[in-house]
Amino acid sequence: MINRRPAPDECAPYYHTYTNKVEGDDIISILEHGKEESTKFLESIPWDKWEHAYAEGKWTIAEVLMHLIDGERIFAYRALRIARNDQTPLPGFEQDDYIPFTEANQRLPASLVREYQTVRDASISLFRHFSEAMWSRRGTASNHPVTPLALAYIIAGHEKHHLNIIRERYL
Repeated sequence: MINRRPAPDECAPYYHTYTNKVEGDDIISILEHGKEESTKFLESIPWDKWEHAYAEGKWTIAEVLMHLIDGERIFAYRALRIARNDQTPLPGFEQDDYIPFTEANQRLPASLVREYQTVRDASISLFRHFSEAMWSRRGTASNHPVTPLALAYIIAGHEKHHLNIIRERYL
């Protein structure tokens, strides 16, 4: 178990937008609490809002949630590889290219929420068993150094970021 926040040099400056949104230094508890809060919030969104985009060319709420799910899977995968001391540089991904192929708007909101919960549970299970050495290993993703600890905080902050956008612009 680790009880510290990632240092600024543990991820690209771009990701500080996300890591800075996360309060506290017990990332497992943060992820567990985030799952509970997010589930309650997502389940409170009326069905007729899920296919709503706040502007032309913007994602729907269903697509935003699929983006969070896809992002969490990718960030957790990166954390796994780096924790296991895989020094292969990991490529970036173009989030906008993923969305048209998710078919998120053809799914029921409840199925999207269940998938989110399942992915979060898998992330928590993975992270719960990292040693201090695993949390602190450095690897490369998207041409920048990163640690599994930073990736866990990115997951938590990325979620906060997008759920705040849903609150502010969609509802």
